[in-house]
Amino acid sequence: MALPSVGSVMRVAILSLSVVGLLSGRLVVAGQDSGSVIPAESRPCVDCHAFEFMQRALQDLKKTAYSLDTRTETLLLRAEKRGLCDCFHAVH
Repeated sequence: MALPSVGSVMRVAILSLSVVGLLSGRLVVAGQDSGSVIPAESRPCVDCHAFEFMQRALQDLKKTAYSLDTRTETLLLRAEKRGLCDCFHAVH
């Protein structure tokens, strides 16, 4: 039995993918038609959502940085105090 050539296999694959693509495209359009349509004026744009997301992320980062800065400062003060107390006890 002879094997089919690579060219004929490629043509069948491309034809099959085209048919599947056309059918799925029609299903998507049919699914969109059945839902309610929201006017463009009332829908926020994608850029607005991205901007709001980035603003919230930046605020979270600022809070985290401030928290870490405060904790670092507290730990440094504790270490300095501990060092001073150790020196004070060693002298007296």
